[in-house]
Amino acid sequence: MDIIKSLFWNGEERRLRLVWRFLVFLLVLAPALAAAQALLYFIAPTLLEALQKGEGPGFISGWALSEWLMLIALIVTLFIIGRWVDRRPFSDYGFRLGKRWWLDLAFGLGLGALLMTGIFVVESLLGWVQVTGTMQAPAGSTFAASILTAAGLFLAVGVFEELLSRGYLLHNLAEGLNFKFWTPAIALALAWLFSSSFFGLAHASNPNATAISIINLVLAGLFLGLGYVITRDLAIPIGLHIAWNFFEGNVFGFPVSGTPVNQVTFIAIQQRGPELWTGGAFGPEAGMIGNVAILIGAALILAWVKWRYGRVQLQASIPLPPSKKRADQQSQ
Repeated sequence: MDIIKSLFWNGEERRLRLVWRFLVFLLVLAPALAAAQALLYFIAPTLLEALQKGEGPGFISGWALSEWLMLIALIVTLFIIGRWVDRRPFSDYGFRLGKRWWLDLAFGLGLGALLMTGIFVVESLLGWVQVTGTMQAPAGSTFAASILTAAGLFLAVGVFEELLSRGYLLHNLAEGLNFKFWTPAIALALAWLFSSSFFGLAHASNPNATAISIINLVLAGLFLGLGYVITRDLAIPIGLHIAWNFFEGNVFGFPVSGTPVNQVTFIAIQQRGPELWTGGAFGPEAGMIGNVAILIGAALILAWVKWRYGRVQLQASIPLPPSKKRADQQSQ
């Protein structure tokens, strides 16, 4: 009987084992997300229709509302899961809010803006983009309202995807892979890789996705996860994710992971150049120029963390179960 129980229950951690925690998480999250989409249907059916069509003045508004509803569903789910399944406070998912958290968020926002600006400048100098207009918005909507909606959209996308991919998935994988026959650092590195692979595959159904774009998004997942695995907070990844997407699609007019959110943009462009480098219809993250930006961005993240905290290292406390995390924090 004890053997059967041990397949489900980790007596040392006093909670379900990893596979069963994942299962319970999905059983709670799936209906919560379904309810969010059902709510969208009842409160804004025309926006849902525009979202499904992928075009029109209501497309970005529908997408933004959908993302916010899904974000609320995820947050509620993680409060429930954190309390009764993962046995951790919500802050452990990467929201140890304080002055340094907000400074790291500001750095992430600035870094995303800087990298995408660099991509635009390089492509312009090489003649790969041609500016065709400014202050572009879908017919029937104002530019100001549309650009604010797009900013709200990517705020929700950045928080949702980082909370799910890094705050929940990477964190739990690191704990589940923390076996005694290797170090916590190895467990964290494997969880970082696996969660980044999930991030890439999760975008496989995006418009204009290719095998190359999926591989590149795995690399982007590693890049976004870097700030988390060396700080244990989601501040840098969230800021970076928000600004990268917004500047990509709504400042410089590139497609964002294949989606036409660039229907509203400060600078409208026509893209040329070799797709191997530009990423073509999927956007810069599917091209070599995006990979170069990722390498530069990773170096800047390491430099920032070194300057802010005095050293750069994988946070070995991430793979520890919640009870040991608290003991480790109290001893610091």
